[in-house]
Amino acid sequence: MFIIAEAGVNHNGSLDIAKRLIDVAVDSGVDAVKFQTFKAASLVTKSAPQAEYQVQNTGKQESQFDMLQRLELSEADHHDLLAYCALNNIEFMSTPFDLKSVHFLNALGVKRFKIPSGEITNYPYLKMIGEFNKEIVMSTGMANMGEVEAALNLLIESGTARDKIMILHATTDYPTQMSDVNLHAMQTLAQAFKVKVGYSDHTPGIEIPTAAVALGASMIEKHFTLDKTMPGPDHKASLEPHELMAMVKAIRNIEIALGGGVKRPSESEKKNIPVARKSLVAALDIKQGEVFTEQKLTVKRPGTGISPMRWNDMLGQTAIKDYQADDLI
Repeated sequence: MFIIAEAGVNHNGSLDIAKRLIDVAVDSGVDAVKFQTFKAASLVTKSAPQAEYQVQNTGKQESQFDMLQRLELSEADHHDLLAYCALNNIEFMSTPFDLKSVHFLNALGVKRFKIPSGEITNYPYLKMIGEFNKEIVMSTGMANMGEVEAALNLLIESGTARDKIMILHATTDYPTQMSDVNLHAMQTLAQAFKVKVGYSDHTPGIEIPTAAVALGASMIEKHFTLDKTMPGPDHKASLEPHELMAMVKAIRNIEIALGGGVKRPSESEKKNIPVARKSLVAALDIKQGEVFTEQKLTVKRPGTGISPMRWNDMLGQTAIKDYQADDLI
C-alpha cells in the first residue's frame, strides 16, 4: 500500500512550513509527500474566478491568479525540498499544472508524475508526460468513463507502459460530501481498464480512505496541514498531523488484516480449536455392548474427541466399553 501525504499548497508559500510538513509526513509513516508545481501566469488567466470552495475556505473574493501567485514555490525551493526529502528517506512528489512545470519536474528527476483531475482533458500536457515513460498517478475527479479512457489511451500511445499507470478515483470538491464519494466507482475503473487503482480523498476524517483500502485500493492520497485554521484554500479539507498519523495506522492495520485470502485457521486460533469445538459425549451411562442411540449421545466441549459431524456414523454402533455420562466417546 502506497500512501501519499498531499501537502499541496498548504505551505502557504513558505519553505519553512513546507519542510515542517515533510517532517509531519515522515513521522506519520507515509511513503511520499506531494506538493504542487506551477506558475500562476501559466496556469490561469488574470481574471479567472476562484472555485466556490476556494471562496468559502479563504473568505476572500479575489481571482485565482492572485491567490495562486502567493502559493508558488520557486525552482530553488523545489531543489531544497527534494534534498530534504532524500535526507529524511521519503519520496518527493509534486503535481505539475503547466507544460513548463512538467519539464522542470522531469529535469529535477522525480520518480513519478501525478496528473491532477483538472488536467485529464489537457492533450499536450498528457502527451508530454506520457513520453517520459515514468510511473504515472492520474486522478479522475470530474471525469466520466470516456474521458478516463481517452486520457489513459493517450498516455499509453505516447510511450508509457500500461503497468506504470495508477488511476485514482476522486471527487473534486473540498470537502467532499459522503453522498458524492461513490467509492464503488474505483472498482469499476479497475475492471474496465485493467490498471492499478487507488483513491484520492477529499472527505473529512479518515473513514473513506480506510474503506477504500478494504475495497482494493493500492494507493491512497490525502491532504494534510499543520493546522486547519491556517489561511488558504485547502487547509479546512485537510488532516492535521495527529489525524494523518491515525489514518496511516488504520490503513496499515487493514493492510495486514486483509491477508492472503485463503480461508483456513490462523496460527493464533489453532490452539482454541479443542477449547471452542465439541465432541460426541455420552448423554447417560452406557454399558459395553449397548447400541448408540440419539438418546444416549450428546455434543459437548472439549473438541478433543470424535467430531459431532460423525453423528450419523455413530448411531447404531455398539459400545466397546462402559461409559459414564459426560465421557467422551
